[in-house]
Amino acid sequence: MSNTKKAFDLIVVGGGPAGYVGAIRAAQLGMNVACVERDALGGVCLNWGCIPTKALLAGAEFYQQLTNHADEWGVKADNVSHDWSKVIGRSRNVAGGMQKGIAFLFKKNKVTHVQGTARITKAALGSGMAEVDVADADGKKVDTLKAKHVLVCTGARPRELLFAPFDGQTVIRAKEAMSLPEQPKKLVIVGAGAIGMEFAYFYNAFGTEVTVVEMLDRLLPIEDADVSKAIAKSYRKQKITTLTAHKTLAIDKKNGGVEVVVAPVDDEAKKQTLSADKVLVAIGVRGNVENIADDSLGLELFKDHIKVDRRTYKTNLPGVYAVGDVIGPPWLAHVASEEAIVAVELMAGHKAEPVDYDSIPGCTYCVPQVASLGKTEQALIEAGLKKDTDYTVGQFPFQASGKAQALGHTEGFVKIVADKKYGEILGVHMIGEHVTELLAELGLAKRAELTIDEVIATMHAHPTLSEGVHEAALGAAGRMIHF
Repeated sequence: MSNTKKAFDLIVVGGGPAGYVGAIRAAQLGMNVACVERDALGGVCLNWGCIPTKALLAGAEFYQQLTNHADEWGVKADNVSHDWSKVIGRSRNVAGGMQKGIAFLFKKNKVTHVQGTARITKAALGSGMAEVDVADADGKKVDTLKAKHVLVCTGARPRELLFAPFDGQTVIRAKEAMSLPEQPKKLVIVGAGAIGMEFAYFYNAFGTEVTVVEMLDRLLPIEDADVSKAIAKSYRKQKITTLTAHKTLAIDKKNGGVEVVVAPVDDEAKKQTLSADKVLVAIGVRGNVENIADDSLGLELFKDHIKVDRRTYKTNLPGVYAVGDVIGPPWLAHVASEEAIVAVELMAGHKAEPVDYDSIPGCTYCVPQVASLGKTEQALIEAGLKKDTDYTVGQFPFQASGKAQALGHTEGFVKIVADKKYGEILGVHMIGEHVTELLAELGLAKRAELTIDEVIATMHAHPTLSEGVHEAALGAAGRMIHF
């Protein structure tokens, strides 16, 4: 790109689910927008996260159905095998197609796509404009852009274990885990959050011996305790080894593989060594805050993330905003997109509904799926609320669902936690087939401040899995029919 020094209304730094969505929305609002991305459009989510992992998981579920459950359906599927390169290849093809879609949307909305690494060198002081230098892959400055506003959407990256940094070969991140050229025979996963649990299911489904190590006392520790208990039971049934309340003490590379030393958090003397081909570390993320702005500008950070006003997304630098994973939890693509939309609408002078951080949907796409929003029952108890006095619970098992029986997926339940006096929905926690799709109904209900009585009064088609939502609402009101 030539040194044009072209002026824009908005420069978006990063082309992930915050950046490209914010850029398109700003263009719709009449802004002249440039989006600077150093890698592929779509960011980690589209290229190395949300989308390709779901393609891998879909393949794993299909394979698992053929290998473990075909006979239940009267299907003869003898000598079923898989081609690992095609399993991985399909996932990469899905991601590649989506990336081209974003490029098309940029062209359609007249968003200027700038390839390179951005660095803010000047804030928009007074009536002036911010300036952003763009460098090529070799770090050479190739352009300077100016704009009234700059929106930083640089995302986050996986945290490392201090004693075992990523090497891309044996100590790996999710990025390597979704594109390994050869399937490992044994895999240790450190961390039982969404990423760790999804990869545990994926690799186990294709025959890898998987062990999950989690420092806290249960799998998916941010979920409701009933969900954690149910997923632990399911993983045991699937022959996935899980070690909760265990910490990782050391990772040693030996003979082309690894030895992972773990021990109970309360008794290091009981340590054991796990041998594997690879170890996937999935213990959280940290914001990509390095070199975003010139040091002289003094961009304010907080715990490896950019500090912002969570209503306007303004940083301490005039004209500079930040959204998405780079500003901290919850590190979710859909949150990043919503924050970007709110930020650019406010820039354009529109009235924008604030992001409702109390109703963020969370989904884990292992099998069975997990979906939730709002308060867990444990959070209510810790806040001093009492069951049947302050809040009520309706929990409907899919075992009692006719549609779940017909599908052959009867694991799990729908759980609704509601205010006892008014019936307001406080939290929703699901585990089972397609629950990530069922969650939206109750997300809308909570956002609209509907009560369980209004969910009950909403007719649900029969037979559907969504009847589980209806029955759970009935249960919260003490009126469950089918269980």
